[in-house]
Amino acid sequence: MSIHVGQAGVQIGNACWELYCLEHGITPDGLMPSDDTVGYGSDSFNTFFSEMESGLHVPRAVFVDLEPTVIDEIRTGTYRSMYNPQQLITGKEDAANNFARGHYTIGKEMIDVTLEQIRKMADQSHCLQGFLVFHSFGGGTGSGFMSLIMEHLSVEYGKKTKLEFAVYPCTSGNP
Repeated sequence: MSIHVGQAGVQIGNACWELYCLEHGITPDGLMPSDDTVGYGSDSFNTFFSEMESGLHVPRAVFVDLEPTVIDEIRTGTYRSMYNPQQLITGKEDAANNFARGHYTIGKEMIDVTLEQIRKMADQSHCLQGFLVFHSFGGGTGSGFMSLIMEHLSVEYGKKTKLEFAVYPCTSGNP
């Protein structure tokens, strides 16, 4: 299962899922015209996608940001109908590039709904192997809120793999 947190994590996730779809011939509405095994779930890409009885392929992913702007781009983008709205979690106020706000204040308001969605998706998995986590070390959501999520994942899914893909801020101002 993939977890995309904060602006960087969500933007990376949006690009990754678009590529996964292109690689596997999944259309922006989640259908796979070339799939003649609808409902069997035996294909290798089903580690990344849940296949519904209707043949719809839904990403095994949760997108979270403390403010809605970046996730709203997914909600209105080309691949919007591929996601269940519960997978796209937003708050109303960002962490203002502050770890403490992301971890202790604003993040505390969002942690329960985020963990509940992660639990639901984990329960739907036949054999959860672990988590692919996308975030940044900069900013308040990617650093602080992600830290809070990781604390809970370590308690609830201690033995499961947690592989982080983290963006590190550039100190020189040049990319």
